[in-house]
Amino acid sequence: MEVINNVSLKPYNTFGIDVSANFFTEADDFHQLKNFINLPEYKSLPKLLLGGGSNILFTKDFEGLVLKINFRGIKHEFSGEHKVLVTAGAGEDWDGLVQYCVNQNWGGLENLSLIPGSVGAAPIQNIGAYGVELKDVFNHLEALDLQTFEMRRLKADECKFGYRDSVFKREFKNRFLITSVGFMLSTRPVFNLSYPALKLEIEKTGAPPTLQSVADAVTRIRRSKLPDPEVLGNAGSFFKNPVVDSQFFESLKEKHPGIPSFYVSKSEIKIPAAWLIEQCGWKGRRFADAGVHALQPLVLVNYGKSTGLQILD
Repeated sequence: MEVINNVSLKPYNTFGIDVSANFFTEADDFHQLKNFINLPEYKSLPKLLLGGGSNILFTKDFEGLVLKINFRGIKHEFSGEHKVLVTAGAGEDWDGLVQYCVNQNWGGLENLSLIPGSVGAAPIQNIGAYGVELKDVFNHLEALDLQTFEMRRLKADECKFGYRDSVFKREFKNRFLITSVGFMLSTRPVFNLSYPALKLEIEKTGAPPTLQSVADAVTRIRRSKLPDPEVLGNAGSFFKNPVVDSQFFESLKEKHPGIPSFYVSKSEIKIPAAWLIEQCGWKGRRFADAGVHALQPLVLVNYGKSTGLQILD
C-alpha cells in the first residue's frame, strides 16, 4: 500500500471541501490493510476511515492517516424460499449495488436508488428513503474490531438501528472497520409505494410497477429535488426530521394549523425538517459560498470555495 503525504481531500468528499490529510492511502485488499495498520510508523496515528465521502463535512485538516476503503466484490447465495442473500464489499458504490440487484430481479433495495456513498457506510447511517430503510433488508455485516484486531460478524440486533442511527454512531463509534455487508432480498419482490410522491410517479407510467420502474422513479424524484454533487458540492439531506410526542405536536398545530406531519407510532409524530427550515426563511439563503439549496432546504451546499466551518456556521 502506497502512502502519500499532504494529500488534498477535496476529490474525496462530495461537499468539495479543500482540506488536506497528513497521510493518505487506499486499501483494495483487506489482509494487506490489516497488516498495514499494525506497522509501527502508522499504528499510533489518528485514523479516518473514508468511503464515498458523501456523509462527512471536513472543518479542518486531518492530522493523521486517512484510509480510503475500496473493498470490492458482490456475491449471492439463495437462502430459503424466494430469498437471496447478497453480500457486497464495503467499497462498492451503493447505487451500483442497487442497480445490480434490480438487474437480477432481486427486490428490497430499489427504493434506495441514487443514494450517494459506499456500501460500508450504509449501516452506520441506516440509510433510508421513500418508505424503506437499510435495516429492513439488512442481514449481517463483517467488520474488523480495531481494538482487538479480530473479525466480527454483527447481526441486526447488535447494530441497534434507529432513524438514521446505529450503534456505530454511538458506543461503537470508530471501533469497527466494516469490510462487507449482507442483505436478504426477495426473488418475488413486494413493492413499497407508501411514499405519496413515489406512488404518483409510478402511476404516471400507466403500467404495473417493476423493480426497474420503481428504481427509475426514485432516481427521477431525487434528481428533481437534490443537486448533483459533481456540479454543486453537497452531502444530500443534511437534517433529520424531528419526531415529537402528540401533546407537543398539538401545541405546535395551534400556532401553525398547516403544519405537515406523519405518524410514526400512536404517540409519536414526525415533522418534515424541510418545512420547518422553509418556515424560518432559510430556504435558498446564501452566505459567501455556503448556503441552503434553493429547491431543497434539507440540503446545504458549497457554491465553490466554501470552507467546512462556513457551512457548519
